[in-house]
Amino acid sequence: MIETAEAVFAERGYSAASMDDIAERVGVSKPMLYEYFNSKEGLLLACIRQSRAALREVTAQATSGATSPEDALHRGLLAFFVFIRERRQAWSLLRHEMALIGTPAADEIEETRRQQTDLIATLMAEHFDADSGLQAEASAEFVVGACERLAIWCERHDDVTPEAATRYAMDILWAGLGNRARP
Repeated sequence: MIETAEAVFAERGYSAASMDDIAERVGVSKPMLYEYFNSKEGLLLACIRQSRAALREVTAQATSGATSPEDALHRGLLAFFVFIRERRQAWSLLRHEMALIGTPAADEIEETRRQQTDLIATLMAEHFDADSGLQAEASAEFVVGACERLAIWCERHDDVTPEAATRYAMDILWAGLGNRARP
């Protein structure tokens, strides 16, 4: 149900998506969808939460076992860019937040950013010298924001592979972070 809803929301946008269409594609009745998710917004929230959990899992797994700070950053970036390439519909939901401002869905999307920022700040605390926790957090916010914009750019350039996007990000990010890496 969630995969189908994700596809419909990505194709049509949240406002134009209908529970009737989702139910028909899933092969269940519309009341069944309401039984599981209570509302269209509840279904959207379930989609966003599932995407957030999947993104957290792939980025956390990718960075575990890194041999250096540079390796950790590279692995995390690559996992993110592979995720958005392989899960385009999920990424579409996460990036079209402007239509959702003032809704619980916007809060869920912001929670996705906080999740990734927290993961990156934790990795930075392990691998980088920082003057304070605030510096690590600010750096993590920068990485998340920069990667979001690069991911949106990648959508316009389908020929840019996750590996190439990772190289572009590393060229900029490592220049600023590399001098703070612990040996």
